[in-house]
Amino acid sequence: MNGCVPESEQAWTVGTAPGIFPSIGHGIALFRRPLEFLNSLPAQGDLVEIRLGPQRAWMVCHPELVHRMLRDTRTFDKGGPQYERLRALMGDGVVTCPHAQHRRQRRLLQPTFRPAGVAAQTDVMAEEAESLCSDWRSGQRIDVSAATLGLTTRLISRLLLSDSLSPTVADEVRHCLAAIVRGLFVRTVVPVDALFRLPTPANRRYRRAVERVRVLIDAAVAERRRDTPRDDLLGLLLAAAEPGDGGIPVSDREVHDQLVSLLLTGSESPSMCLASAFSLLARHPEVERRLHAEVDTVLAGRLPDVDDLPRLVYTRSVLTETLRHSPPGWLFTRVTTRETELAGRPLPPGTTVLYSPYLLHHDPASFPEPDRFLPERWLEGETAAGPHGALIPFAAGSRKCIGDLFSMAEMTVALATVAGRWRLRHPAGRVAPPRPGATLGPRSLTMICTARTEASGGTAPHAAALAPGSPTAASGPEKTRRDGDNGVHHA
Repeated sequence: MNGCVPESEQAWTVGTAPGIFPSIGHGIALFRRPLEFLNSLPAQGDLVEIRLGPQRAWMVCHPELVHRMLRDTRTFDKGGPQYERLRALMGDGVVTCPHAQHRRQRRLLQPTFRPAGVAAQTDVMAEEAESLCSDWRSGQRIDVSAATLGLTTRLISRLLLSDSLSPTVADEVRHCLAAIVRGLFVRTVVPVDALFRLPTPANRRYRRAVERVRVLIDAAVAERRRDTPRDDLLGLLLAAAEPGDGGIPVSDREVHDQLVSLLLTGSESPSMCLASAFSLLARHPEVERRLHAEVDTVLAGRLPDVDDLPRLVYTRSVLTETLRHSPPGWLFTRVTTRETELAGRPLPPGTTVLYSPYLLHHDPASFPEPDRFLPERWLEGETAAGPHGALIPFAAGSRKCIGDLFSMAEMTVALATVAGRWRLRHPAGRVAPPRPGATLGPRSLTMICTARTEASGGTAPHAAALAPGSPTAASGPEKTRRDGDNGVHHA
């Protein structure tokens, strides 16, 4: 999704965001109306000074400058208020570790997330997606936010830990993650530590959730050490922890940090994207009809498998447009490790620099009519990403999300499975906008489900095969595959 970005020389503009409050800077604006605040910044310049508490920081507003920053990971390292808070939770796992540790960690974890490894998980994805909605009934109100987070938590825990987390423990982890995500955002935009040491109910909930996740992960690792080896990511880490392989052994702390990092990021972001997609589809019936037509034609009433993924072109376009319109990862920080310059502005070591996929994705210079939900943008392929590679839902460069292929595959399977069986509708009344937090998306999305065999305006020709209580069709039309395709298309 990230296009090739040419180097160019141009007269960059540098400005300052208005509305600085003493002591808290722009924290109130970022907390109360973050999306509006972000969208106001490009008018101030390509690089804009903001204040995070008493700290000066810089928001990068032009996609070419963002790519320059993301390619130079030695100079613009993971850091700043966001990663200081994340490291307290995740330690130095692959998501948060400094540049010097990243290459070794990524090489260690990469086999799990290669196309072949993702392809091997597709049947598990379909099984969990079918389980997600198997007990729904027409007219029932569904907590979509909780359902999608439950799905992605189960999937990532199965990838990382096989069945080491029982359903009860996985559900507890889901509740803890929800509490953690709520607390992370305010700790980023108002980085005043004294506020979060106060014994408020919110602070106590956050600390309890962090500690409980650590306890649950440590218990799963301890149980696995007593058990037989398994072919999952935890097994890979424990094998690397054995001495005598000539490399640097993986410590117990690193095993813990990697699991917590991947569990948190691998469950929260795709769940937010799926919830946003269902909400957007309900508000755009013409998009929903086209999605249903593709799912009915490609799957013919059965569950998707790995060979179906490259054929679900419009389904994938719906998800890509959701990632553009409502990117779960919407705001990130970096910190300079040495003196440098960006947009002609000298930046001393230790400078906090921010970039926002949401800001880039809503720039009309890159995406005409940016507030409209138009999956058709992506039917022409990568060129829709804009002249400067403005679409970066998974970041770019060497720190690009290690699980991007897995996330796109699980979301495609989940969306196609649910759409083959159900329509989801908003209850009467105003639809609440997405709530920015550590991630962006609907956090309390309740929708009403209707079986497609009962919905007005037409029925799915093969939906009966997916109705609750019906056996899944054993086979479908002959599947085709593009020459050279890796089974997850370009994700």
